[in-house]
Amino acid sequence: MQEFSVNVPTVDGPMEMFVTHPEQGGPFAAVVLFMDVWGIREELLDIARRIATVGYCVAVPDFYHRQGRVRHEYRDTNNRMISLHTLPEADRKKVTAPLALLSDTMVVADTGALIRYLDAEAPVRPGPMGSVGYCMGGRHVVSVAAAYPERFRATAGLHPTSLISDRPDSPHARLDRLRGELYLGFAETDHYAPPATIQALGVALAGCSVGYHHEVHPGTVHGYALPDRDIHHKLGANRDWELIFAMYRRQLGPV
Repeated sequence: MQEFSVNVPTVDGPMEMFVTHPEQGGPFAAVVLFMDVWGIREELLDIARRIATVGYCVAVPDFYHRQGRVRHEYRDTNNRMISLHTLPEADRKKVTAPLALLSDTMVVADTGALIRYLDAEAPVRPGPMGSVGYCMGGRHVVSVAAAYPERFRATAGLHPTSLISDRPDSPHARLDRLRGELYLGFAETDHYAPPATIQALGVALAGCSVGYHHEVHPGTVHGYALPDRDIHHKLGANRDWELIFAMYRRQLGPV
């Protein structure tokens, strides 16, 4: 495998981005991994490496770049990442503070910059791209797919947050722009995506051009899909990857 970090020029300054792809072959279809509230860390880079071994060029951009190099990670005695709701209040505020300064509009703009970089500099073949996002990233992938529908044709969000809200840049207002396929993996217990939200999304997407599929994984809670998390659910996460990789093959072509 090949991997490197690069600073991608954006209108708001350089954005650090991790890139990994197979050593042999190429050019590759591109997949962008959208971070969760915790920000960039080795856990996300390992997920990118897993995707890349299948035959993709995977990018992990740091959307917190406007705030400096934000890094958060708390681990228990078993070296598993501690879930947000179990942290002391002071630590929870540290983790969530950067989120308040990051809008979906900023993420969409940054994604335009990374598309230009990948097209010009990375071993990426022209055409459709894939994505996968966790938590807030599960919302961002939908916003980005609506902004760049001819590029993002295989969109995946896992335990996504706030897909329906009263914010002006809420992704649910732009679902009709999506193309290709959208897969969403939900936790059975998740106050960020309760059953009413999941149902409302299904109704909204029923009349859209995008092919939509979702699964609610029994026995899971928010954050289940992240491999180093204290509440990781292996069965649910593996089912997600089965469906995501199948979607990538359909939409991005053979690896």
